Amino acid sequence: MEAIKEAWDFFQSEILGMGWLDRLVGAMLNAFGLDTASRIGGSVRFFVYDMVKIMLLLCVLIMLISYIQSYFPPERTKKILGRFHGIGANTAAALLGTVTPFCSCSSIPLFIGFTSAGLPLGVTFSFLISSPMVDLGSLVLLMSIFGWKVAAVYVVLGLMIAVLGGTLIEKLHLEDQVEEYIRNGRAVDLPQEELHFRERIRYAWEQTLSTAKKVAPYVLIGVGIGAIIHNWIPEDIIVDVLGDNNPFGVIIATIAGVPMYADIFGTIPIAEALLAKGALLGVVLSFMMGVTTLSLPSMIMLRKAVKPKLLCIFAVICTAGIIIVGYFFNLIQPSIL
Repeated sequence: MEAIKEAWDFFQSEILGMGWLDRLVGAMLNAFGLDTASRIGGSVRFFVYDMVKIMLLLCVLIMLISYIQSYFPPERTKKILGRFHGIGANTAAALLGTVTPFCSCSSIPLFIGFTSAGLPLGVTFSFLISSPMVDLGSLVLLMSIFGWKVAAVYVVLGLMIAVLGGTLIEKLHLEDQVEEYIRNGRAVDLPQEELHFRERIRYAWEQTLSTAKKVAPYVLIGVGIGAIIHNWIPEDIIVDVLGDNNPFGVIIATIAGVPMYADIFGTIPIAEALLAKGALLGVVLSFMMGVTTLSLPSMIMLRKAVKPKLLCIFAVICTAGIIIVGYFFNLIQPSIL
């Protein structure tokens, strides 16, 4: 067992966490005469290390997930989901959401397509909640920063929000709250061309390049903010606002994420810096969930597909779920970190 633990610790710190890269960046900056113990040097080290690490992980993950996704084009996904009923359908939709695009704005067109194809509204909302909030990329990235326990609990709770949220929307019978052009739309069943291995690899590579270009600016901004928080904002300020001293930290963090637009790759460095400065685990995870699920741009896009009543119910369900998850993580933080 000890050997297994040592092997896992090495995998988490050196492969996922890329500890070797942190040491390499530090050594290179010191060789150039920059003191990494200073504020400026520490900020540069944080920025270079996190930027390279996240982009490397991002490209590997997108390549893998895109290859898996090549087996699930929209029509095939619709047929798979159509085989399930009740909470099983919501669970299947939430799980399928883990191998789809990395942000809510990319998920909304798929949500519209599934709804037009006649899938139950609750099922499509389980997909819509899960897709940006929980994906294979978030699992690996969270493992690299916070460890496997935090990553596993985050993913399980995120899936629970997606399943329960979609189920509740289904029970409320809000089909009339979907815009008429979607309800009256009809998806055309097109024959699916079977891709060969080389074509799937080409598709995955194209998706990797396309997604990396879209995501890179948000990662750049996120890492920049993280570097500022990590080296320039006094720890006592973070602790007062987002630590034990403020019981409303989870709510503040969730609301603070709404005006922003990013995906989990852009929020990870901010969360990492906040946690290092003394913010509670539930606070930083609530911030991440708020940004990826409830961002203002995605709400504006979703409004084009659903009416205000359904949009508000969706936002309330997601907000309540995120806040509950945040306080839960605060409670279990001593035993999980």
